[in-house]
Amino acid sequence: MASDKPRFRFTLNATDGRARTGQIEMRRGTIRTPAFMPVGTAGTVKAMKVEDVRATGADIILGNTYHLMLRPGAERVAKLGGLHQFMRWNRPILTDSGGYQVMSLSDLRKLTEKGVEFRSHIDGSKHMLSPERSMEIQRLLGSDIVMAFDECPRADRPMSEIAASMALSMRWAQRSRDGFDSGQEHASRAALFGIQQGALNEELRGHSAEALRAIGFDGYAIGGLAVGEGQEAMFGVLDYAPAMLPEDAPRYLMGVGKPDDLVGAVERGVDMFDCVLPTRSGRNGQGFTWDGPVNLRNARHAEDTGPLDPRCPCPTCTSYSRAYLHHLHKSGEILGAMLLTEHNLSFYQQLMQAMRDAISAGTFDDFARNFRRDYLKA
Repeated sequence: MASDKPRFRFTLNATDGRARTGQIEMRRGTIRTPAFMPVGTAGTVKAMKVEDVRATGADIILGNTYHLMLRPGAERVAKLGGLHQFMRWNRPILTDSGGYQVMSLSDLRKLTEKGVEFRSHIDGSKHMLSPERSMEIQRLLGSDIVMAFDECPRADRPMSEIAASMALSMRWAQRSRDGFDSGQEHASRAALFGIQQGALNEELRGHSAEALRAIGFDGYAIGGLAVGEGQEAMFGVLDYAPAMLPEDAPRYLMGVGKPDDLVGAVERGVDMFDCVLPTRSGRNGQGFTWDGPVNLRNARHAEDTGPLDPRCPCPTCTSYSRAYLHHLHKSGEILGAMLLTEHNLSFYQQLMQAMRDAISAGTFDDFARNFRRDYLKA
């Protein structure tokens, strides 16, 4: 890549209350914040070609360490030129560490100080994922933004378990830092993010943030949310957690979320998001619109000749009727998943652009109020 571009540079352009807008400059391109990253779990954003993902307005996508290490294998991806070349996406890619998937998808796992030994959900084969191995896999994939390896317990676990898990994740964060830095060529052009843990406990969140700041990262994620605690509890944590992290670095809320989640989190100072919801919903007949979510499988759309969302300029809304989308989803046609996924990703990017514009104009409170009035009917 061109040597005159920075490895990683975050610039805040404007603030409005706690909401922030800016940009992350990297060698493969600029990421406008607040940013939503479509999820490309296994080297593809489901039902989308990469050029169409970019056309929605996405600056960066997310790849999944756990799934790619199992199939086709990180070493194979490296042999084939790295993840960017493999999937033909020439802009930034963030890869998660694999820790969350190990905990959530593998029934047979053993957690130790070293890492997590688990069996593949695909074929039952044994694997060990540690901070060092996670850094190695993400290096082989060629990630632009690498996530530290951590453990993510549910918020309803006993507080003693949550505290011990957070402390373990902070020890793993240091090992992730060391492992990342040992990959000299990759480390010279990529960035490393640490992950704050502590569930719903403010004191633990504070200790986690202090440990991460002492280690030093390019960006900081807020982990351990959107795992069943509900929006009210999540927003309660976000009322204080972002401010615990460095102001001059991006703040990334992992695995979130619904459109109203995004607006509420941006209000509280978050800069980056990812979630499978827009693509998963697109495959299941749900479309997101400025007037709220729409279930295209509902019979009331069977003869509706209007667009899914008259305020949306995406190809789905300008070319196809609700009646046709209803027909496709009721018939199980692949095109239905493709068209609705394209719309949902387009809507999410329009939402992010609208928030960036409102923050820049100093009108974010008005935007958020009007959004909730239309989307939530609140």
